[in-house]
Amino acid sequence: MFRCLGIQKIIQTHGKRCNGAFLSREYHAKHGVFGYRPKKAPKEEKVSNEAIQNRIHNANLLRLVSAYRDHGHKRARIDPLGLNTIEEIESLNPELYGFSSQESTSLDLQGILHDWKESATITDVLKRLEDIYCGPLAVEFHQLATEEEKDWFSRQLEQHHGKTLPVDRKKELAKILLESQVFDNFMATKFTTVKRYGGEGAEAMMGFFDQVFRQAAEDDIQDIVLGMPHRGRLNLLAGMLNIPPELLFRKMRGMPEFPDGVQGSGDVLSHLTASTDLQYEDNSIHVTMIPNPSHLEACNPVAAGKTRAAQLHLKEWDYSEEEDDSQRGDKVLCLQIHGDAAFTSQGVVAETLGLADLPHYHVGGSVHFIANNQLGFTTDAKRGRSSRYSSDIAKMIDCAVIHVNGDYPEEVIKAARLAMAYRQTFRKDVVVDMLCFRRWGHNELDDPSFTQPNMYKIIRGRYDTGKSVPDVYADQLVSDGLLTKEEIGKINADCMTKLGEHFQKLESFPPQARHLQKQWTGLVQASPQITTWDTGVDTNLLKYVGAKSVEVPSDLAVHPHLQKTLVDVRKKKMEAGTGLDWATAEALAVGSLLYQGFNVRISGQDVGRGTFSHRHFMLIDQNDDRMHIPLNDIVENQPGYLEVANSSLSEEAVLGFEYGMSIESPKNLIIWEAQFGDFFNGAQVIIDTFVASGETKWLLQSGLTIFLPHGMDGAGPEHSSCRIERWLQLCDSKEDAVDGDNINMQVVNPTTPAQYFHLLRRQMVRNFRKPLVVVGPKILLRLPAATSSLEDMGPGTFFKPVIEDQSADPARVTRVVFCSGKHYYGLAKERDARGAADVAIIRIEELCPFPMEAIMEEIKKYSKATEFIWSQEEHRNMGAWSFVHPRFENLLACKLKYVGRGVLATPAVGVGEVHQAEAKQVITDAFA
Repeated sequence: MFRCLGIQKIIQTHGKRCNGAFLSREYHAKHGVFGYRPKKAPKEEKVSNEAIQNRIHNANLLRLVSAYRDHGHKRARIDPLGLNTIEEIESLNPELYGFSSQESTSLDLQGILHDWKESATITDVLKRLEDIYCGPLAVEFHQLATEEEKDWFSRQLEQHHGKTLPVDRKKELAKILLESQVFDNFMATKFTTVKRYGGEGAEAMMGFFDQVFRQAAEDDIQDIVLGMPHRGRLNLLAGMLNIPPELLFRKMRGMPEFPDGVQGSGDVLSHLTASTDLQYEDNSIHVTMIPNPSHLEACNPVAAGKTRAAQLHLKEWDYSEEEDDSQRGDKVLCLQIHGDAAFTSQGVVAETLGLADLPHYHVGGSVHFIANNQLGFTTDAKRGRSSRYSSDIAKMIDCAVIHVNGDYPEEVIKAARLAMAYRQTFRKDVVVDMLCFRRWGHNELDDPSFTQPNMYKIIRGRYDTGKSVPDVYADQLVSDGLLTKEEIGKINADCMTKLGEHFQKLESFPPQARHLQKQWTGLVQASPQITTWDTGVDTNLLKYVGAKSVEVPSDLAVHPHLQKTLVDVRKKKMEAGTGLDWATAEALAVGSLLYQGFNVRISGQDVGRGTFSHRHFMLIDQNDDRMHIPLNDIVENQPGYLEVANSSLSEEAVLGFEYGMSIESPKNLIIWEAQFGDFFNGAQVIIDTFVASGETKWLLQSGLTIFLPHGMDGAGPEHSSCRIERWLQLCDSKEDAVDGDNINMQVVNPTTPAQYFHLLRRQMVRNFRKPLVVVGPKILLRLPAATSSLEDMGPGTFFKPVIEDQSADPARVTRVVFCSGKHYYGLAKERDARGAADVAIIRIEELCPFPMEAIMEEIKKYSKATEFIWSQEEHRNMGAWSFVHPRFENLLACKLKYVGRGVLATPAVGVGEVHQAEAKQVITDAFA
């Protein structure tokens, strides 16, 4: 059984328990569960008695110093354009604390200021506080949760104040900045009409990247997962992430990024990606820049999810089976880059931040960087947010924020160092907010002076006098005698020459397909035919897995109701091999996949129990809240494990997170279940820009599986429909040609537990990955008619896109009714009640890819049929009708008659009597 090892040691460290259960905010952690290990207890540093006594004696001085630590950032010199007046902060007035700037009395500083003089005058103290807390780098840390963190920041800032970069790092930094500038100038010259979203005005962020990459490598981090919007993206790709400049030039010329023979439509220039190894002296690190859509900040949860999956792949911390001294986030770092206007306004930012310290979602702390243009598209900061800083939303998770002036590249390096050191020490999120500016408008073709004339007078004045950030920094090094004008000229010339050489090769450059490598080796792009895969499992193994799925330790007190209705009943069903419900089929599918070495993760609101209290993957001890996941104890040292991730009340961030997990490795079945089917619409951006289109844009395969409880059961407008029609509209299925496996995603509406079993297994057994949308059951979960047998899941069995009507006699059938999903059971019951032997009911289990050949085989059986009906319980402008109708006519030459509800603006009515009348009519009309 998987356990978080060393739990007794952890309990002793915390020193707090009651009947074996933690009193702290630990997540059912007594034995640990796959995907979650309790945090290590923080080390407490004691303040010496002498320091405490001096603080008491000099309380007013301590209050003044604390005021600077808490409020100094409010008048820091962090705005490179000087647009914001540096305000006077009353709490920083020394007179409030009984001090006068004219005093010459020496003050004892022991325990008050770190690592400076033992004593100093108030004048010297004020100057030092101003330099540290009100300069071009200022930190907000008063909101942090612990005194240990606050003290850490004050120590770091005060101990390291005044220290400068080594000469070689200064030169390296100048080279990085200058090369970024040359790149932008080259692109502007060669591609005058292309939007490139250059880094002019924010070049110092290239120094930030270099420092983070370098420091991560030194800290033995193996992988960085980087999510980044468009600003400066091309500079980073070409300058540090080893993407061939020819590929960028080809895109600017309108040429494809994929070679011939690769299925894909591609994406715009500013969404290109990279995956590369970087070497820093004796240390190396792999950096993956994930693709991003134009929906700003949407890639945040995707980056976090991919980071988490990389930690799973490396068996880091939560996924480790060994007791060791490691910490969460030791091997993989999530680096998220943001724009100021988007960070403060896009809801997915708050949703993703909310995952930062949750069990099964934390990644050991993300490092965030805001390229703060002090401007949105055309909206200035005062109209773009209600808070002082664009970073203020991060305070919702007690996040430290480091503000830095982008005109000071060395301070940006220090900010990066400080952020990385904090993340490595506390394994929490941290934000670097670099205030800079945009030389051009939202893109190079836009004129920002229409709406920000004063701002752009200042910006253009800088460039008119040769005062770009790289030039000013390089000139400073010349003044300091560290660089010569000739060396600067050589850096610029060499970079321009190299870019020119790459430019000459763009026509002959052969683009490469970089997908299906490393852990994806062996997979292929799906074929243009629909294939069938044997997903059956030996029945003896299924019986064993089924029994183990409800086996619990002898000391675990199962809820009496679950003992009776789940544990005891499932064991009996396993012995009989019949009457298997949906939850049992799910457990058999998941358990058999774990047995084969695949990992399975199910995520969403209440998924451990299930919205409808049917699943119970996790059993909770009724005495001490211990969690037990029986499927993680199938065999000793089993090769695959189940992670049950009950999520926060979020859709967009959580679904984005799971998509990120799904693109890391084909060995993991990643499942997201909506609490109710229509709740997916809170994640529509992720669905549109990643799930439905990720493979065709970026060649990223994903086996993400989405469960959407669906059914017109009288629950009202918002809990009835999973909007099948919307999912089908997102599919690239063709109305006038035969579909194959190479559609962008699958949409299914299964009617039996066995079908569901095969669908889950098929996601992992096939040699390609596609997103799967399961229109899931509600009332079918416990409907006696909707059960399966072990024989239906045994060797040689598979998912059936179409289920024939075995009870119908083709010689007597004159009417064929096609339907999908749980509506079948209502129709079948009505037919039996009427004794309508002239009606056959065919179930379309898989809507996309459209199973034309299987449907044609069914139509051929009924040569005497004169009427073909599509019956659905959804309204006519919803459901599958608009999808199946043209395909039946164009591909099958079959004219369908519609039977179902009429059109409506909402998915379902809210009046019970009306619902009942409609429900009756949609059944009876099929036989009228």
